[in-house]
Amino acid sequence: MNRPRHPSRSSPSIPPEADTRRRQLLALPLILCAAPAVWATETAASAPAASGSAAVETATFNTWADAFAADWVRPSPERATYSQYFEGAEQAALERRLTPRTSAQRNAQRTLARRGLARLARFDIRQLTPAERVDLATLRWSLQQSVAGAPFEDHNFVFNQLNGPQVSLVSFLSQTHPMRNAADAAAFQARLEQVPLRLDEAIVRARVAAAKGLLPPRFILERAQTQVENFLQPAVADNVLVAALARRSALIEGLSAADQQAAVTRATQTVQDRLLPAWRRVEALLAELHPRTDDRAGLWRLPYGQAAYARALAQYTTTTLDAETIHAIGLREVARIESEMDAVLKTLGRADGSVETRMEALRKQLQPPAEPDPRPGLLALHRQYVADAQQRAQALFNLQPAAPVVVEREPPLTERTAAAHYNAPAPDGSRPGTFWVPLPGPQFNIPAMRSLAVHEAVPGHHFQIALQQEQTDLPRWRQRRIFGGGSAHSEGWALYAERLAIDEGWYADDPQALLGALSSQLFRARRLVVDTGVHAKRWTRQQAIDYGIGAQEVERYVANPGQATAYMVGMLHILQLRAAAQQRLGERYTLKGFHDVVLKTGSVPLAVLTEVVQQWSV
Repeated sequence: MNRPRHPSRSSPSIPPEADTRRRQLLALPLILCAAPAVWATETAASAPAASGSAAVETATFNTWADAFAADWVRPSPERATYSQYFEGAEQAALERRLTPRTSAQRNAQRTLARRGLARLARFDIRQLTPAERVDLATLRWSLQQSVAGAPFEDHNFVFNQLNGPQVSLVSFLSQTHPMRNAADAAAFQARLEQVPLRLDEAIVRARVAAAKGLLPPRFILERAQTQVENFLQPAVADNVLVAALARRSALIEGLSAADQQAAVTRATQTVQDRLLPAWRRVEALLAELHPRTDDRAGLWRLPYGQAAYARALAQYTTTTLDAETIHAIGLREVARIESEMDAVLKTLGRADGSVETRMEALRKQLQPPAEPDPRPGLLALHRQYVADAQQRAQALFNLQPAAPVVVEREPPLTERTAAAHYNAPAPDGSRPGTFWVPLPGPQFNIPAMRSLAVHEAVPGHHFQIALQQEQTDLPRWRQRRIFGGGSAHSEGWALYAERLAIDEGWYADDPQALLGALSSQLFRARRLVVDTGVHAKRWTRQQAIDYGIGAQEVERYVANPGQATAYMVGMLHILQLRAAAQQRLGERYTLKGFHDVVLKTGSVPLAVLTEVVQQWSV
């Protein structure tokens, strides 16, 4: 595979008004403080001592990587479904299974990761193309994370409120499992029958973790308890899984009404006889663990918690930044963004009180009436904002995905605990990219809605993820993001998209939305402070809330340590790469060209992105 090194540089240059911001970024210390020249370093490390046969023929790299990626996906049927990685009988067989949640499964994955790393070390990087070097570096980084994270895999509570099996299995079956034909309906039933076993395996894992002192904070356990109660509460005919099958199978062309009803009847019986008892076993486990928990929030409370948090930061930021440095970056960015917001608030006649006090007054003023239910209108407004962003993006991007993006409301089971998020389109076009919006109410963050659409959809995650999937010059495993580059790149890009909209004047005639966009930036800066505060500085849950982060968000950081730091770290790094590229290229620089190179590269660690941008901007 021989992919082009340089995207087009033929688009208009960055507007002059952004130059001040560029100089500010260049003045900041580079946050990726340990980003060596990845390929040069690895070339020296991996080159054979002599020209003998110790090195694998480099011509086989793509063939080997393709085969290895397939071996990585096969033990993970949900990943195979989401990515539609295989075809024909193999894909169909995987779509009737659910991934085991056993220690044997995890050990086998780590063994495969080590085997992959050993093989990668035998390739002579000097003989690979630039595109192949990106592939190799990304694959190596991902496998290294798998191995390095193994000692800490139980530091995140199994039944957490974000992605514990009590919610992830339900979301997967009700939203992601395909429903295109009668075979898919039968596969749904096959998977439904495996859910109790998967839950029982998770119960075993949670008990093993608890025996090692790895227990969740009490408030996290209680969120999971509420989710289990919500699953058990409705009549079986109204169960979320039964309802999803009834709704989705009714749309299958060629499936008779009798066969559709038979599928729903069988699923209803399975839920009644097997799933509800399994959820009651989870309920019993959580009740059993509850007295052993307390309300201390951070990883520091657990055995080897400091090491676990350092590992989480390395994985999510893809850097060597430690908690103290990230905390300091957060404090600096909070002060800078609050200064920007203060200036805008004063133009609206809001000069008294803290920035947060004035923003809270603005949010309160903009709240819609409680009756009639405002949520259908708010969902429509999110869709309008996505359409507006798609029009505005034409001037800033050469590359735009062919796949459509839709906006949907988060399902009731997870609406009170979920954050807004994006799901990639199905590669076969059967499912669009989806921006999921939680609207639990009764309060809504009206000023930030427009910026949220930019982050999750256009030109944020949808441009990045859907375009990577459509890049035919990437190997399949990179198109489908089987081995990714960590959250700092993907979440950094989405936050970069938010900042881009601010800098490009999208809110010039809408100061309230501008304040919402700036408040979203402030929110991500505060995350740096709160995440490190909770996990490294022994902040309590209440301290984090008092700093300006909502309780649900704080609990998200507690359940998923380090992930919240990826956004601002990634955005700042992308902005610094852009500013440095503009300085190097001068008149040859174009904003569209910079966007081309970042989007064409796909999800990679920040150090790899640095190498790619530097090579493009010579």
